[in-house]
Amino acid sequence: MAAQRGFDRIVNLSDAVVAIAATLLVLPLVDTASSVDTAGAAGLLADHWNDLFAFVLSFAVICRFWLVHHAMFNQLVGFTTPLLWVNFVWMLGIAFLPFPTELIAFSGVDHPVASGLYVGTMLVTSAASTAQQWIAIRTPSIQAEEVRGTLTIAPGLSATVALLVILVIVLVLPDVGLWALLLLVPAGWIGAFAARRIRGSDAVSE
Repeated sequence: MAAQRGFDRIVNLSDAVVAIAATLLVLPLVDTASSVDTAGAAGLLADHWNDLFAFVLSFAVICRFWLVHHAMFNQLVGFTTPLLWVNFVWMLGIAFLPFPTELIAFSGVDHPVASGLYVGTMLVTSAASTAQQWIAIRTPSIQAEEVRGTLTIAPGLSATVALLVILVIVLVLPDVGLWALLLLVPAGWIGAFAARRIRGSDAVSE
């Protein structure tokens, strides 16, 4: 019972960090809305499209990270100390994301430092998520019985490698900017394909 309570507290804390980070994203927009003048709402939106783009992008990023986190922890029934500490790193990335979001809203999506920090934050978060998956795979005792032996690191690893490539692109080719994040789409396809192949191979071997 104590172990289950500890596991539930980890999940609840992670969800709370996600909720707070997602809420923090909108606060700059709320401040901006208070400065509407004779140009009206349309003029305000036109002048601050960078802020809106940054908000929508980061909200989508946080939602995606949460979905991966939620799916993985739904397959677990316990935790280990390494998993706990890696989850803290994951939460650090989520909690920090509103800061580079505000930087790209102010500096633009093609600013190499702002974009680099933004993608770097995503990279750290993705790497932590991938490490969580690896720890879970290496510790079958914390996996739910119905999924034991079916977990794979392929989707998380492909996303992390893609983000590393994207980080290099935004630093070396600043004109590309955050459009390089579109590389995550084919990376997702590759990860999903690799996961199906791995599971298929495991099924055949059994």
